[in-house]
Amino acid sequence: MVDEKVRYEELPIPTYEEATASQSGSSHLGPEHSSDDLERQGLLQHEDSNDDLPGRLHSTRNGGYQPPTVESARSSIDYLASSASGSARQSEEDLRREIHQMDVDDSGSSSRPRRPLFSHRFSKHFSNPFSSLTKTLSSIQLPFRNGFPRFQIRWRFWRLQINEDGFACMLFLRLFGLFLLVFLIYLVFVSDIFAVGSRFSMGQSYTAASVESFVQSHINETNIANNLQKATQFAHIAGTEGSYVLAEWIEQEFISAGLEDVEMEEFQVYLNYPRTDGRRVAIVDPPELAWEAAIDEPQIYNDPRRQQTLVFHGHSKSGNVTGPLVYANYGSQDDFKRLADSGISVQGAIVLVRYYGTQGDRALKIKAAELAGAAGCIIYSDPAEDGFIKGPAYPDGRYMPSLGVQRGGVSLMSWVVGDVLSPGFASTPKEKKRLSPEESQGLVQIPSIPLSWRDAQRLLQVLKGHGSKVPADWVGGVPDISEWWTGDLSSPKVNLMNLQDEVERQPIYNVLGRITGLEQPEKKIIVGNHRDSWCFGGVDPGSGTATFLEIVRVFGEMRSVGWRPLRTIEFASWDGEEYNLIGSTEHVENEINRLRSNGYAYLNVDVGVSGNSFEAAGSPVFQRLLNTAMGRVGDEAANKTLKEIWDEQGKRLEGLGAGSDYVAFQDMAGTSSLDFGFGGAPFPYHSCYENYEWMAKFGDPDFRYHRMLGELWGLLLLELADSPILPFDLEAYSTDFRGYIDNLQEYAASKGVPLKPTSDTPQTRSKTVDLKPLYDAAEVFKTNAVNFQAWEQVWYSTVYGSGGFESNVMGVRRIEHNNRLAKFETNLLDLSQGGGVPNRTQFKHVLFAPQTWSGYDEAFFPAIRDAIDAGDWNATQSWINRVADIVTQASVNLNI
Repeated sequence: MVDEKVRYEELPIPTYEEATASQSGSSHLGPEHSSDDLERQGLLQHEDSNDDLPGRLHSTRNGGYQPPTVESARSSIDYLASSASGSARQSEEDLRREIHQMDVDDSGSSSRPRRPLFSHRFSKHFSNPFSSLTKTLSSIQLPFRNGFPRFQIRWRFWRLQINEDGFACMLFLRLFGLFLLVFLIYLVFVSDIFAVGSRFSMGQSYTAASVESFVQSHINETNIANNLQKATQFAHIAGTEGSYVLAEWIEQEFISAGLEDVEMEEFQVYLNYPRTDGRRVAIVDPPELAWEAAIDEPQIYNDPRRQQTLVFHGHSKSGNVTGPLVYANYGSQDDFKRLADSGISVQGAIVLVRYYGTQGDRALKIKAAELAGAAGCIIYSDPAEDGFIKGPAYPDGRYMPSLGVQRGGVSLMSWVVGDVLSPGFASTPKEKKRLSPEESQGLVQIPSIPLSWRDAQRLLQVLKGHGSKVPADWVGGVPDISEWWTGDLSSPKVNLMNLQDEVERQPIYNVLGRITGLEQPEKKIIVGNHRDSWCFGGVDPGSGTATFLEIVRVFGEMRSVGWRPLRTIEFASWDGEEYNLIGSTEHVENEINRLRSNGYAYLNVDVGVSGNSFEAAGSPVFQRLLNTAMGRVGDEAANKTLKEIWDEQGKRLEGLGAGSDYVAFQDMAGTSSLDFGFGGAPFPYHSCYENYEWMAKFGDPDFRYHRMLGELWGLLLLELADSPILPFDLEAYSTDFRGYIDNLQEYAASKGVPLKPTSDTPQTRSKTVDLKPLYDAAEVFKTNAVNFQAWEQVWYSTVYGSGGFESNVMGVRRIEHNNRLAKFETNLLDLSQGGGVPNRTQFKHVLFAPQTWSGYDEAFFPAIRDAIDAGDWNATQSWINRVADIVTQASVNLNI
């Protein structure tokens, strides 16, 4: 029997002008492009009185700890429920018509189309005589489930005017209809026209180009601005009522968009909260210098007043300590070594350090102070880094004002990620196997607190004459400091009090929803953004959340008219990110085996927009996809595409370090991850000045960059979820891998590693470290990647060479190709007994993981670098060999 095939149609890749031609009017699309579901359905309304928490929240807290409430949160429910999140959604018929109008002519040609068709009208596959009879069918939809088509046939009969002479004609039509039905059954059950990999929908005819154009043209900046305004109505720290109210709102937005399996996922985790009377920074000796810091920021909103988050460090150590004040620059290990080399001890001292600089991770500043013997640590925001020295401060400009304070988590994210009391396993409500706070390696052991530069000014002034004058690179930007001194054990004494409410099992909630895929419903593309913030969260994470919800709305509209992707899309709103990436990490730990098998990709946006400079970091598999998507999104102000701007600025896809929700996916589950957004100059980061007004005035006043972010996000998601061949680039990965080795060689040389020379003798061989195994692995990787990806061209040539039809054989091979492609990243995990980075075994990826002391920075070969930092050359060589073997085997597995 001749092999029946499914047809794919080749489409021309539209030019940028063609793709964006319909967007000129989208910037201010009116009511027809949004939804008033919130108002119509009365979202976030409860039968309980406003004094009670929602059912699920209330039930988990009876008789337990009541976290800080947000006075405006409950009063804002009516606002979230009644204010329009946009305007009324178009009717399904209007949406179908609009998508069809976006269709492009398929007569063009391209040697390698971005995404072939899976969905086409049945009538196009057969001759015209059938066209009149197909009108009798309203729709035949054949989604695949468990490998078999599911049928849903709805008949609509013509109303015929039949006279006595028309009986024969009616009989003929009925017989012909019966013949057609038999023929259709034959096609389904006997032939293989519905080959594996095909999507068949008689009712819809949505091409790749039309769907992409629909997504781009329907991302609406007005909707995004409305989302941000709602998300920033009240403070919403993880575990508080504010975060839960936002979770309810997002859950209802998921439901309104038509997402499936919408749920709240609960974990119970260790959190801490500040006490109003439990925080103090004061000079207590000598008495004539007595002074006390304000600590908290002034009230930002007064009409009406909104409750603000108190100033504190998440996961900080509770305590009350007093000691002499010592200034230690940025608080890096090198800074403390410099003090020690100068004869200045910090034993028992209260150390004052500034944010940013040579140690960007605030937790590692405190840990370095702890290891140096300090009793406590104060971190202040210096205007040289983020304040008036950079430019006008808020409310006159974008920078941190004098009384602004950067809050933040101080758990050791590069050591333990997720709930610090359940490292390596999910802290579900039923889980009883937990550490005590004293046992956790993820918590610092000295108290700390953040301050504004206005408060820090007095502390710096009283150091004059104590210790020694600081070197030039230690001088900050705080005004009215006549001389900068380090201080020493003779300095004025400072009392640092940081008494906390500590809760070992505080509920947090992730919100999940999905659009189930047609071809491989078990394979997932996960889209994530965290919800919790340290105060109002206008930038972090509000800008990402507002855009995220617009993506959900647009994809929900496509879902409402019958569109489905090939692979499942899972949308996730994470809780507890600011404390230690808790929500996403607990989810991954709870789903670890399924993610390693079925997690194809993870797209993360945290800070969506803080400026106009596009930035991205991720696995190298995304390079080709990212370049293609950037080439389709235009910056109207520059009259260029993002790709053109990216190339002009010489940017590259950065490597992943730590600091956002991709960590658990990439480093623990081996799910290829991409993190992106628009950055720029500093802003009032993690302060209550980081609000909606800041964004509307300085960050992105017309929300143009939010719209561009949404367009790019949507295009990336479509390609990953709906391309027949997964758009991963292993050849780019192999090239970057070689670059990682070169980078490692430079790092090793800078640390004094005795690297093996190009020519050596037996006497020196045992005393040197040899990187050759890694370079050999790079050559094997390159060869296998080229051979593996060559099959893609075979598929395109075969399918389009046969008129756009794919046989069952090619369909099966294509799916296997995709599975191997996605599995490659998982195969880079060290899953041997006790595998993972030594002493940090949560991190399993041999290429990507935060370095012990690098914190947020990108780092490659974490285990090798840790061995280098420890000065253990035997361990360094052992890890070089081990990583080379894992990479080699992963690349060989591609072609087995």
